[in-house]
Amino acid sequence: MRSPTLSASADPAAAGFEDRLSERLTAVVTGARRRAVRDGDPHLDTAHLLHTLVENDPRVWGAFAGGPPQVVRLLGYLVQRTIGYGLRWSGAVETSVTGAGDGVPGWSPAAATAMAAAAGRAAARGAFLAEGPDLLAALTYDRECRAVEVLRRAGVDVDLLVTALDGESCQLQTG
Repeated sequence: MRSPTLSASADPAAAGFEDRLSERLTAVVTGARRRAVRDGDPHLDTAHLLHTLVENDPRVWGAFAGGPPQVVRLLGYLVQRTIGYGLRWSGAVETSVTGAGDGVPGWSPAAATAMAAAAGRAAARGAFLAEGPDLLAALTYDRECRAVEVLRRAGVDVDLLVTALDGESCQLQTG
């Protein structure tokens, strides 16, 4: 079942963070939106964002301690999610531990919260535009979201990933 309203209502501007995303991150959101529609999901969720982010932003790959083999394994799990692994999520809206993203049409609360957190993370490091590492870090803030579940199933040590991303934030800050 496809959501006829997702592509029209999954607009980051509805949440007020569209103008805070880099060009590459805007492309990630567009790709995640297409992935959700193609999968017949009623909401763009954190797994859609993670999948498109890892596929399209090589800067995030360096945060994974297992290097390219771990990234390949993660992409394998994300593809499985598309072809059946995520079927148990079908029809269920992904919620957020924090709930700050409630009410963004076409977005799961967890995904909207992650995008807002990515913009906040960029601002905290003195940047106006959020980048891929900001979103990856924001996805790890909600340890109960679908993206973190996929990371764990792919063998990613989420605590180690957070540590690496904190170091990435320092590197982005200092240039």
